[in-house]
Amino acid sequence: MRIGVLALQGDFAAHAQALARLGVDVREVRRPREVEPLDGLIIPGGESTALLKLMGDEFPPALRAFHRSDRPIYGTCAGLILVAHEVVNPRQPSLGLIDLTAERNAYGRQRESFETEALWRVDDHSVLLRMVFIRAPRIVRLGPGVTTLATYRDEPVLAREGTVLVSTFHPELTQDLTVHRYFAGMVEEARRVA
Repeated sequence: MRIGVLALQGDFAAHAQALARLGVDVREVRRPREVEPLDGLIIPGGESTALLKLMGDEFPPALRAFHRSDRPIYGTCAGLILVAHEVVNPRQPSLGLIDLTAERNAYGRQRESFETEALWRVDDHSVLLRMVFIRAPRIVRLGPGVTTLATYRDEPVLAREGTVLVSTFHPELTQDLTVHRYFAGMVEEARRVA
């Protein structure tokens, strides 16, 4: 199983380390052609407008084609903004891979960053999930096909639609591998079905 981490900006190295701790073959992705051989892809946090500029004109078609092939994508924080159907505050282009609306920087500026915990019901048991919010977006609308997996103050912070997983927080900045393990499971399941 090969999972790539978009390595243009943001803390992609922390995602790669989390996946490596799970025994996953990790690839840092810096060119659109490096997406094709992957089984799954993480789009990390960072600054969404900077990521859009760094992606240029060639990455969006490659990422949309990857999504159409039913291979899983996980977007965290700015990655969530990039894969959202709609972005507000302010409006900006996005890839439209998951039917939700994201509000940028909704939890405050850098100095309002915080850590918290929330329960996540995984399969038949609950897991206490450690979450780090840094200039985090808020999910302000979910489409009918999107499932909320975890909440903070009754707001969705972890959601999934088909092969797309998103979180408003940064699991890679904790020692908790729960979300990365879940995503690796999504990738493994997609490989079995393909």
